[in-house]
Amino acid sequence: MGHRLLRVNESIKEILSSIITAEGLKDPRVGFVTVTGVEASPDLRYAKVYVSVLGKQAERDACMDALEHSRGYLQARLNAASRMKRTPQLEFHYDGTLDNALYIERLMKQEEEVLGAEQHDIFVDGEDADAEVEAEAGADAVDGQAGGGGEAGA
Repeated sequence: MGHRLLRVNESIKEILSSIITAEGLKDPRVGFVTVTGVEASPDLRYAKVYVSVLGKQAERDACMDALEHSRGYLQARLNAASRMKRTPQLEFHYDGTLDNALYIERLMKQEEEVLGAEQHDIFVDGEDADAEVEAEAGADAVDGQAGGGGEAGA
């Protein structure tokens, strides 16, 4: 994908985000919507607009229907706000990335409950790093005494 197409995708994403959220569509079915990405075709005739909708499945479906119903208005506003020769025909698609992330997080929490929390090799904010260092130093001192005694007798 070329740099020009990437700039066009980002421009469309910003314009649609501001139209949907800041200016707001009058349709009450449009709730918390986030435009997560845009993929325009190389000839700029079509653009897939990926949106994330906060809410239950019924609210998502209603919001997607409202966006599809408002497609002509959104294309007209996009045409007015952009300096493109041809405004792409918008196709709205639900972006399930957030749903997948929440599902994986739930699975990881369930696994942690079953297996127990794992110790971190890397210090995490809030952990007592000094206690960890002292415990390791004490273990190294014990190892050094056991190994050192054998060499002194030889």
